[in-house]
Parts: sequence; structure tokens; C-alpha cells
Amino acid sequence: MGEAAQNEMMVKQDLKVVAEVREFVRLVTGEYGMDDFVPCLVASELVTNALQHGTSETGDDVILRLSRTEDDALWMEVQDAACGLPHMLAADTTSETGRGLFIVDQYARCWGIRALADNVGKVVFAVIDRT
Repeated sequence: MGEAAQNEMMVKQDLKVVAEVREFVRLVTGEYGMDDFVPCLVASELVTNALQHGTSETGDDVILRLSRTEDDALWMEVQDAACGLPHMLAADTTSETGRGLFIVDQYARCWGIRALADNVGKVVFAVIDRT
């Protein structure tokens, strides 16, 4: 879907690196001439979900990849080592968690999940239009 040359970031198993993820997204979207607010928001949600739910105790890294689609949107994917598939939760107004995929669903043109061969993990992707 995205072009062959991708921008990729290995994300270590530490929620403190989400700020570094946003900085990486700002740099790439700046190169693409895109506003960075929505891409930073979506990347923060996807990476946080992967760090919280998609890694094992062995410290599997998460990989964030960014590229452009043929129609000049942003292709974003987050790969982790867990095989469990994420799903949107029905969060109530007092919940402090559970809104990540809802946010992704609201801001991305589309998003989805692709299982990796041989049960080695999954990729969650989102396509974000230029604003």
C-alpha cells in the first residue's frame, strides 16, 4: 500500500518513548508537507496500544512505519509481536482508558489489522488524509 521507501522507527518497550514517536511523526510529516496534529494523535494511540497490549515480557520491540499512499495520504502502521487482535471498547464518560481505537477510527480515513505469517504478530495500519 505504501511506497517502497519507508520511514521506520523501532520503539522500545517503554511508554516514555511515545513523545519520541510524536517527534518522529512530526519530522516525517514535515518532509511530506502535512499538518502533524492528526498523525501524531493516531501514532500515539497505536503505539501506546502496541506497547500496552502487543508485547511480551521478553521485551519485544514495536515498529512504527510511515509512508505515502498513491493519492498522497499518510500510510501508518504499527507492528508488534502479539497475535491477539485489538478491538474498540465501549468506554463510558468516566473511563480513563479504552478510547484509543475510537480516536483512530474518528480521524483515519480507514484502519485495519493484518496478522503476520507464522503467528509472529500483527500490523495495525491507518490511512490519514492530508489536511
